[in-house]
Amino acid sequence: MGRLIRTLLIVGLTAQSVAAEAFDPAEVKAAAMEARDLSLPTDPTPPEAMTVARMGLFKPEGDGPFPALVLFHQCAGLSPGGRPNASMLNWARLAVTRGYVVLLLDAFGPRGIDSVCLGPRNGMVFPRGVKDAFQAARHLRTLPYVQPDRVALAGYSWGAMVGLMASGKAWAEALGPDDRFRAVVSLYPGCFTIRPRFAESYETLPDDIDRPLLVLMGSADTETPPQACLDHLEPQQAAGAPVEWHLYPGTTHCWDCIQLDGFSKIDIRGSRVTYRYDEAVTRDAADRMFEFLGRAMR
Repeated sequence: MGRLIRTLLIVGLTAQSVAAEAFDPAEVKAAAMEARDLSLPTDPTPPEAMTVARMGLFKPEGDGPFPALVLFHQCAGLSPGGRPNASMLNWARLAVTRGYVVLLLDAFGPRGIDSVCLGPRNGMVFPRGVKDAFQAARHLRTLPYVQPDRVALAGYSWGAMVGLMASGKAWAEALGPDDRFRAVVSLYPGCFTIRPRFAESYETLPDDIDRPLLVLMGSADTETPPQACLDHLEPQQAAGAPVEWHLYPGTTHCWDCIQLDGFSKIDIRGSRVTYRYDEAVTRDAADRMFEFLGRAMR
């Protein structure tokens, strides 16, 4: 038995070594620059003044300093299928009422992209998204009313996968070593193996997470099945990584997407998926998110 355990450990360490070698920082940095940098807003907009989701900066009343939150949207951006993304605007408004400065990103519109749900477009690959997130964190830290040591990220679907990667040490060292988040919340992410044209394959949920991470998932999510995430999260938590998660029974992908209730499509893997908005789950997810952020950034 002792020999078997030693053999398994050697195999496991070898596999980790191969995976580490497959992550080439130079390739990731080059891929991140295939799309130009975003121009980020500098002047806050009153949350009530924005009626349709677009890139914006919001803050609570007063001088602060306040904690800050970057919000990163789903794979169809802030106007999925021509529908204004009410869910992202609702999250921004809610975060302000909870005392956060909010930077609502639009990674697609300024780059002439309507969706990456069926694959990258115009250089919008995951490394670009991770770099966007780190640049947003850096931008927030320049604002006098933001607490620089209390900047977090909340990502949704595609943005949630960006959040998973931003939580990993190797991704951060490659794309934003000085711009890391204090904590990350990922709602209904996909835990997949990505096989890009620019590098060896990599996992959207890396094995070197070293920042507090909360993952919220739905058991009826067939677009980003939660078990694939649990298969990675459980051993990482057992090894001491700062990861937490919650699984909502009977809940689909995009449960907070009030603008997409009943929407059906064929996903990137050729499967038909249907979204169901769930107000109670959305409310609970918000409570869990802000409780976690308050605790992780205390």
